[in-house]
Amino acid sequence: MWLQLRTVGRVAVLATILGAAGSARAQETSPSALDVRASSAIAGYADTDHVYVLSPTVGGSVADPAGGWRLDGRYLVDVVSAASVDIVSTASRRWEEVRHVGSVGGLYKPGTFGIGASADVSIEPDYQSYTFGGSVQQDLFTKNVTLLLGYEHAHDIAGRSSTPFSVFSRTIDHDAVKGGLTLVLDRSTIFSAVADVQFENGDTSKPYRYVPMFAPGIAVPRGASVDVVDQLRTSARVLEQLPTSRNRYSLAGHVAHRFDHATLRLSERLYTDSWGLHASSTDARLIMDFGDRVEAGPHLRFHAQSPVVFWERAYTMQPAFDFPALRTGDRELGPLLNLTAGGMLRVAVGSAQHPRSLVLGFDLNVTETRYLDDLFITHRLSAVGAFSADVEF
Repeated sequence: MWLQLRTVGRVAVLATILGAAGSARAQETSPSALDVRASSAIAGYADTDHVYVLSPTVGGSVADPAGGWRLDGRYLVDVVSAASVDIVSTASRRWEEVRHVGSVGGLYKPGTFGIGASADVSIEPDYQSYTFGGSVQQDLFTKNVTLLLGYEHAHDIAGRSSTPFSVFSRTIDHDAVKGGLTLVLDRSTIFSAVADVQFENGDTSKPYRYVPMFAPGIAVPRGASVDVVDQLRTSARVLEQLPTSRNRYSLAGHVAHRFDHATLRLSERLYTDSWGLHASSTDARLIMDFGDRVEAGPHLRFHAQSPVVFWERAYTMQPAFDFPALRTGDRELGPLLNLTAGGMLRVAVGSAQHPRSLVLGFDLNVTETRYLDDLFITHRLSAVGAFSADVEF
């Protein structure tokens, strides 16, 4: 069930990273020669469409601030259980799968010029992904300006559950180029902008997803239930078929400002692609200090997107089994709005001499998604929570 698993898994990964990552104040450089850190987190996801994810993770890093190098690694497991309306609509049973993800990365920047590299591997029963990337950084004007250029290649193999890849598989290749600019505007404010271009080639159609077909002239209401769709649809069972290439473009801007006892982070990301999907994501975080050991603050995010050009709520099949060449039942490709609200809490519980040698964190975010032109459901409520522990040696 790879496309659905990958989508949900990324949400869990994001929650885990948020749970494991401390604030800027918690990441201050250790006075020792080596900065050694370890982290562990467990994240959970649940929604009203009966999808549940549990994601434990462990990670660590070793850095030499004086030498200008850093190495880090992370291992993540996604355990997914799903009985969503999409599964019910195809008369399939609830399924459970496990995904394993490992990542390593490093940066060497002894002066104003740095070079980095990373590698990621994701393995699940019917999908494998291998990603390798590199980047270069250059500081200018006494480190008030930093330029970044990066490249990443991913090779994915998609299959069917319980079917060997030698019997059925598809390959999908991604090539991405990233350019970034960071400006230190003053002693308290940093601005950064990142542009991404990604070229994707391969058939990403989900081999489990059947798209209902309707006769011409049949009116299918928005949010029609499984029973209503079964009454109105034809007997044809047509697999999803997406374009076999996709070019993605995005531009993101970020501002972070430090007040006396708080940090404000704002970001905006604009996205478009060759499938005709356009999106905007706005994010705001406020991290407030409550003494020397406690940080907490709210988080808000708003996302809006248009549908892909081949999106239809109800695809029409002409006589002689003439159905649209491109078709999808993936509501994440349709028009939608979602609003996320949540917050974070960090508590330093280390010794009196080194309070931030151990930091406990908790993140919770709730998202309401509105599907504006889809079958089966019109909204979904989801929650992502993560508990983390960061240790500095």
